Amino acid sequence: MGLADLLLHHPFPDEQEVLFTVNDSMTVGQARRRVKEIADGLPVKAGQAVAVQLPNGPELLCTMVAIWQREAVHVPVNEGLSEPEVQSILHETGAAAFIDSAGVHVTEGVKFYPEDVAFIVWTSGTTGKPKPILHTHTAYLELLDRVLAPLRGRSQRARPPVPNLIPVSMALNAGLYNCLFGLRAGAAVVMMGRFSPEEFGALVERFGIRSAVLPPAAMVMLTDSKLQSIAPLKYVRSITAPLSPLNARRFTERFGCFVLNSYGQAEMGEVIGWTAADAKEHPEKIGAAGRPLPGVQIRIDDNGRLLVRPPNAAMGIEERQDRDGFIDTGDIASIDDQGFVWIEGRVSDLINRGGNKVFPDSVEEVLRLHPSVRDVSVVGVPDDRLGEVPVAFIVGGNISEAELNTHCRQYLVAYKIPVSFVHVDELPRSEVGKVLRRQLAQKWAAKRFG
Repeated sequence: MGLADLLLHHPFPDEQEVLFTVNDSMTVGQARRRVKEIADGLPVKAGQAVAVQLPNGPELLCTMVAIWQREAVHVPVNEGLSEPEVQSILHETGAAAFIDSAGVHVTEGVKFYPEDVAFIVWTSGTTGKPKPILHTHTAYLELLDRVLAPLRGRSQRARPPVPNLIPVSMALNAGLYNCLFGLRAGAAVVMMGRFSPEEFGALVERFGIRSAVLPPAAMVMLTDSKLQSIAPLKYVRSITAPLSPLNARRFTERFGCFVLNSYGQAEMGEVIGWTAADAKEHPEKIGAAGRPLPGVQIRIDDNGRLLVRPPNAAMGIEERQDRDGFIDTGDIASIDDQGFVWIEGRVSDLINRGGNKVFPDSVEEVLRLHPSVRDVSVVGVPDDRLGEVPVAFIVGGNISEAELNTHCRQYLVAYKIPVSFVHVDELPRSEVGKVLRRQLAQKWAAKRFG
């Protein structure tokens, strides 16, 4: 079975609506016919790659499935990328065709991939140049079933489940995963375009959605919005980036929803998460990443790094595995007595201030408590005496450095307090909303040495 079967062999009748956007919908029968039309017109051979730059919606999903029906490889391309960035993806993947809103374009790509490769996504690029990740049909289906296993009921549902809402771009692994997750669970899929709190709230109410996924940035937007309610939503699963305990609590208190945090990486999918039972039994654990999913083994090494052995992973991950098959995640974490995993921060983000360790997330949380701070990022910069020191980049009103320093001293030990506070209009972010700290460090270097 391949990923195309999730749509082509959908468990509902042809007349059942399976794909929705704000203003559009498509039945199973319509989707299958459209997949065949697209597949018949694709100028590719099995194993070749097809790059796709289309907005979220039925046409995008049908195109992706058509590529798989032709046994080719889907390469999602974000709509916001510039022409040179698109050409770089076409060159690096060796795509044989490129599909955008203008149609199908034949390219010069001649690269062939192993028959089980389904799609290619990219690492976040927060610590360096994004790298391609090859996901296979076999491993991805195992991942979907691994996460679904504890959520599935003992008996077959009499009615189809509530639709699965996709609030992020389908050019991202998070968008692909949650779309395919919905189809694997037998649910229809609702796709959003650019995220807005108002549209999200309207879709939740329209489709009676009680559980959804959201990136931390979207949760902050909702918390700070004028929405009075996002009923009937009860559970929100955090995706794409770490969610701080502070923002989890703010969101929960604002809307009465329980945040089911989770942890995973594009190379191996979700490996740590929450179940509804854990949410009911352990409300005091809010902010934790959760517990290992079935089939996943974890351990913490002597340096506090989180090591994970998933049942499956993307191709090319072998270089990061030790002899026992454990993958170094690059994150510092701890495990409490009840098996809940707490992510402290990225090894690459850790600031070593003269031997004292400072995780930027903990400092950022404190700064966000100040009513005038709308956004913030803390980065480590070189220091002749201490090696590294923290610097905070602040998005907010006219707050003096002395005021921010005084605020920090109420909550932080002295070595965690930033040595400087730099006001900026906005923070540079990746496609999934992660702050690109290296760009801020470069900004500091240019200011200091330029």
